[in-house]
This record gives sequence, structure tokens and C-alpha cells, in this order.
Amino acid sequence: MDKHITETIREPGPAAYPRELMRAVVLKDGASARIRPIRPDDEPRLVDLYERLSRHTAYQRFFTVLRRLPNDWYHFFANVDYVRRLALVAERETVAGPQLIGVGRYEPSEEPDAAEVAFVVEDGWQGRGLGAVLLEAVLSAAEARGIRRFRADVLADNHRMLRLLATHTLVEERKTEEGVTGLHFRRRAADAPPR
Repeated sequence: MDKHITETIREPGPAAYPRELMRAVVLKDGASARIRPIRPDDEPRLVDLYERLSRHTAYQRFFTVLRRLPNDWYHFFANVDYVRRLALVAERETVAGPQLIGVGRYEPSEEPDAAEVAFVVEDGWQGRGLGAVLLEAVLSAAEARGIRRFRADVLADNHRMLRLLATHTLVEERKTEEGVTGLHFRRRAADAPPR
């Protein structure tokens, strides 16, 4: 990952901040959150989010558990170009200010015609529909930027994420090796029934 991070940081600067991707959402249980593109000043909020994740959730997202992610990872995650690399955050308002509760992103993949996606939702917000909201928002934003094919590597025992992708996308290929399920998929059309 470090090589990929270094190569990507050298690319041209970001496009204009895509305000059109900002929106308020109401989740299945009536809770509200705001979806918006990530900003460079979200770095400390990403640190806070990671520190609030359970070991299990952190492992499912990063395939390892570190007390703290390396600082250059936070910098990499918070600085995107909004075209080839995009991240959307879910946040809620607290008395201390906005708090990140989830992140969905796409990155260039090793396959030239596909983007790699990754998601994490804070434990207390899981099972409330936020993952589905982030998934749809990320795939929709990617499609608007000409990206139509996606891939994800998911731990084979991460049943919640595998079910989310199977329900809300059109999975074209699924292969499990050494405990990791690799999926290739497309965004499901808005009028297509879920599986």
C-alpha cells in the first residue's frame, strides 16, 4: 500500500470540491446523518473515527489491527482529487462539532477499467442502513465520473459487507482465496429490484 500511496500523492491536484454530492439522509431507524465529500481537514476526524472502531471492525476494513494507522495513511485518505480518487464521509453533529461515522471511497485499481471500493461504518451505526447509503452514493458519484466497473476485496467472514454488495450491486465475479473474497461488480440500476 505504501508504494501506491506515494505514487498517487504525486498526481495532479484536486478538482473543485463537488458540493453536489452533499446531502442529508435519514436512516432506517430515523437517525439523520450528512453525506459529503471528504476534505483535507478531515484528517483528525479520520483519526478519531479509527480510534472509535472496534478491533473487529478495524480488522474487517484494513485486514490488520494497528493501535493507530500510520499518519501518511490518514493524509492519503483525506486528500483526494474528486475524480480518479473520491471518498464520501457520513457525519453527525455533536456538541463538539461534526463527527465522522462512516467513510466510503473508490480508488484506481490494478485493472484499468475498474475502481476499487472500500467502506467502514462505526460500530454503533452498523445495521442502520448507512452502509447501503454510502455504497449507493460512492457508486453513483463514480458513474458520474465515467467509472462503471468496481472491485472489492472483502474478508470471507465479513458476511454483512458481502450481503450488502450482493443485495445492492450486480456481482459479475466472486472468488474466494485464502480467506478473502474478491468481487467484481457494477452499480445496480435504481429501478432494478434488489436480490
